Amino acid sequence: MSNSEELNPPRDEQQPGHNTNKVSGDNTVKNPDDWTTGDESMTGAQGSYLKTLSDEAGEEFDDTLTKSEASKRIDELQHKTGRGLDTPNK
Repeated sequence: MSNSEELNPPRDEQQPGHNTNKVSGDNTVKNPDDWTTGDESMTGAQGSYLKTLSDEAGEEFDDTLTKSEASKRIDELQHKTGRGLDTPNK
């Protein structure tokens, strides 16, 4: 080992406790069933967006949903209406 290597260890060795494990995929998306606040009433933003999606889909709006139920319903209605989905422009 050269003096240069001793003075300048590889970057991942410079920070003790630094996690260098690579995680593949997106682990920021959590299942609504696992939310700690999922059983609380839906947020105002969820309600507003859900009302818009319900109207566009011709479906009844349920204002009694919980946060997790509203999230799932939003996903369903986005797929039905195509709104809010990442789709390439034609």
